[in-house]
Amino acid sequence: MRAARIHEYGDASVIRVDEVACPAPGPGQVLIRVAATSFNPSEVGLRSGLLRSALPVDLPYTLGWDVAGTVVAAGAHAGVLSPGDRVVGRLDAGGAAAEFAVADVDCLVRAPSAVPLAHAGALPVAGLTAWQAVVEHARVRPGQRVLVNGAGGGVGGFAVQLAAHAGASVVATASPRSAGAVRRLGADRVVDYTVSAVGEVLGEPVDVILNLVPLSPGASAGLLSALRPGGTVVSITNPVEPPAGARVWAMTFVARNDVGQLRALVDLVDGGAVRIDVAGSRPLADIASVHRDAEAGRTRGKIILVP
Repeated sequence: MRAARIHEYGDASVIRVDEVACPAPGPGQVLIRVAATSFNPSEVGLRSGLLRSALPVDLPYTLGWDVAGTVVAAGAHAGVLSPGDRVVGRLDAGGAAAEFAVADVDCLVRAPSAVPLAHAGALPVAGLTAWQAVVEHARVRPGQRVLVNGAGGGVGGFAVQLAAHAGASVVATASPRSAGAVRRLGADRVVDYTVSAVGEVLGEPVDVILNLVPLSPGASAGLLSALRPGGTVVSITNPVEPPAGARVWAMTFVARNDVGQLRALVDLVDGGAVRIDVAGSRPLADIASVHRDAEAGRTRGKIILVP
């Protein structure tokens, strides 16, 4: 089978699509014919070696944390999953950027039926990150005003929808390239961060800030000027330092794998409350180009990679 692997750390040229042996499922595992994986920006950090201390891997390493596909074989004790089942999940050990992938059954759920199976490959990592930011940590409630900073990315699209589904009024920052998509996903107002500092144009303060992009100290202070006293800040990137004297709860978190939350997301997709906004579909052979485009700022939303 073909698999996109790195044999060393470096720029996008270290990614190779190799011919490798097809894996076999062990106890409690299934073999999946991959319909799609998706690109996540954190894979750039893994590939380049920036995350090697936080996320050590054995080389060569097959990329791909998101998987959507069809079970083709099951090992012993595979539970209720059997060949023919359509599944989606997050593979913390990677391996989904390939024609076939092995996965533990306890990290998989049934794929949504309302969308093409390949599109479900965009859901796990970004969807779980957004769920934990919006629902678990920020605890967004009806009537709140929520600012999603960096709404044009994959996590941002889900965060906008989940905050709106919770009953909040959503203000989002996005570039002109992403503004239309962000509005369609439920943002009540979109601020073009390439023109205006959000804290200078909002007027009324917000109750919650969800920060999804890396911030410099100056940008952090400008963003926090939009927050009401006692408001909540959740950041998925660098820690956000509140201004002196402000009553702000600020935290940074790394999303964890949670099949219960993933199952809830699938239910929202099937119920029409959450859309999987696939910005592009590329063949697996283009994976290095996708990395280059992302590093150059030429991508938006979720891009799926199809073997």
